[in-house]
Amino acid sequence: MRNQETPPPLLAADVDGRTFRLRRALRADLPAIVALLADDSMGAGRELAGDMAPYERAFAAIDADPSHLLVVGELLPPGAAAGPVVATFQLSFLPGISRQGSWRAQIEGVRVAASLRGQGIGNVMVQWAIGESRRRGCTLMQLTTHKSRTAAHRFYERLGFNAGHEGMKLTL
Repeated sequence: MRNQETPPPLLAADVDGRTFRLRRALRADLPAIVALLADDSMGAGRELAGDMAPYERAFAAIDADPSHLLVVGELLPPGAAAGPVVATFQLSFLPGISRQGSWRAQIEGVRVAASLRGQGIGNVMVQWAIGESRRRGCTLMQLTTHKSRTAAHRFYERLGFNAGHEGMKLTL
């Protein structure tokens, strides 16, 4: 497991006159990440913040594997070195045989605090993820989003994603 000191920023950007910073997530960020995941009608029924053990196991696996990156976004108060975690996503890099052996990136669990949606934070995060995926040699980025999340569909379409495939899931 990596050192748990605050990692260097992956990106710092101006969002609505404030500094928004992306960085690798730390184990200490898990309560804030789980709160973001639970802060909607679908996540509220799936996430159980009372028992952090499964999240800690998942974090350890993600953190130990260079093909996976758990990212948090902080909104820094003026002059502050750190700020609250207000956004998160996971980026995974998958090798494949199809598409002439190309790598693809999968973005999951994209969340922005409800009070900050519509201010450009999601755009900054996904644009960084697209750039990082290209930097790592990926030729395709994929995601799934529930059919009921029509605002999310519009957001991803504005960023250039298209719903050319039908995704399916099987709960195990």
